Amino acid sequence: MSAIITDQFRILNANNFVESVENTNNSYYVFLGLPNPGQINDFVGYGRSSNWNSVTPAPTDSFSYRAHTGDTSMFGKKVSSANIRRIIRRVDWVAGNRYEIYRDDYSIDNPSPLTRANRLYDANYYVLNSDFKVYICIDNGSTGDTPLGNVSQDEPTFTDLEPSKAGNSGDGYVWKYLFTVSPSDIIKFDSTEFITVPNNWNSSQDTQIRTVRENGDSDVNLNQIKHVYIDKAGDGYSDGKNQEVDIVGDGTGAKARVDVENNKITKVTVTSGGSGYSYGIVDLGNLNTGVRTSTDFAKLIPIIPPSKGHGHDLYTELGTDRVIVYARFDDSTKDFPIDTKFAQVGIVKNPTKVGTAATYIDNTFSSLQAIKFNDGTVDTPEIGEEIQQVLTVAPNIGKVATAYVASFDPETKVLKYFRDRSLFFNTTTYDHTDYIGISTAARIFEFEAQVGSNNIKGKSSSFSGSVDLNFSGITTNPQGNKLINLGVNFTGGLSNSEINKGSGEIVYLDNRPLIVRNSRQKEDIKIILEF
Repeated sequence: MSAIITDQFRILNANNFVESVENTNNSYYVFLGLPNPGQINDFVGYGRSSNWNSVTPAPTDSFSYRAHTGDTSMFGKKVSSANIRRIIRRVDWVAGNRYEIYRDDYSIDNPSPLTRANRLYDANYYVLNSDFKVYICIDNGSTGDTPLGNVSQDEPTFTDLEPSKAGNSGDGYVWKYLFTVSPSDIIKFDSTEFITVPNNWNSSQDTQIRTVRENGDSDVNLNQIKHVYIDKAGDGYSDGKNQEVDIVGDGTGAKARVDVENNKITKVTVTSGGSGYSYGIVDLGNLNTGVRTSTDFAKLIPIIPPSKGHGHDLYTELGTDRVIVYARFDDSTKDFPIDTKFAQVGIVKNPTKVGTAATYIDNTFSSLQAIKFNDGTVDTPEIGEEIQQVLTVAPNIGKVATAYVASFDPETKVLKYFRDRSLFFNTTTYDHTDYIGISTAARIFEFEAQVGSNNIKGKSSSFSGSVDLNFSGITTNPQGNKLINLGVNFTGGLSNSEINKGSGEIVYLDNRPLIVRNSRQKEDIKIILEF
């Protein structure tokens, strides 16, 4: 059996994703992770590669890989409705270019004349002007004899509701204004490849959006059909201008005026678009002279807009099967340490608050555990290196707590760390292979903050420091003149992450060459999701 996944299914999925993000019962976060993806002091761990930066491996869609991603996640930022938009391909208006008309019947059997697109959404039937206004091309002067149409000479700039020509060049173009990209969207989502489309088009009470949407409702104003394409001019029709005819079909109310010269149809102008049409046929009976052969009949094709009319259902009209998600990571919060590195970018849905089953709802999260060292600590660990502590408290005396360094702030003496299976699997093969000492080395032991406890030491560097077991709370004042919010709560010098390890559904994941953060840069993350 032959079957297809339709464009409308893709658009529906994009709509569902946006609505899911906007649903207050959900929490979506863009997260960064994996600060040690490659070879560090001859170390290559699970889910990593020695040539990561030069040949970055594609992520694997498996439960195991996603669990590992959760283990190496560092921090995330919540996605709000202000930071997600549906998007379409960017097609700029350029003087002298040709553009295609909107047609409901582009297909593999009827490709668009200019781009040879097999579907409407791949054709260049809309434009973005220099003022970030978006227009549908209703007419370009094309006919069956001149299918490519004319070159466009007049840039559309108007915001009139009805289709109009853009200037006085006589280029034959008629444009329908749809919307203007907002200045904030231009700044936040700026792209050379895509145009952002307004959220909540079907329900927005924005004056401009509502006016365009309601004008496109043919049930109210009988303006569904805007253009009739002259595929064949025919012969044997009564000469005359503005001869009124009906457009019949499964809708009602559509009418047009027809110009005939030398018994051939030269122009068709829609005077009433009607409503309810999924197909239409122009009734030329009153114009027939009765003298013709079968090959002389004209072929006039009413172009049927989507839904009730142009502008009513913007997402269907423009084919919004892509979504852009935006997040900015800067140094405004200690949840986003500036000295770390990252090699993974992802989106996680509904992580849970640490120690509970409740969905985490704050604007940012840290998925790292942390240690507050004594103020006298002078050494600095390497980002990504392994740290160890030989434990002194029963029943774990002699056991070793271990982790990887994600960040170290020399001012606050706070080290943030994570663990993944590479610390506990076979230390040579980094897989499930049996090895000596597995009974203890394969287990996770937490760092301890006790009087007389051993220092925590770097395995690769000379770092050594003792836990500040007297420190509790979320703020510190190391210089005596500046209160610093650490982002997480400490008890006895130790802190948990803000979300449960590996919680939530990872719905997007991208491996990137290693990026080093620093205080002089901000990371603007723009993720394109195509459904």
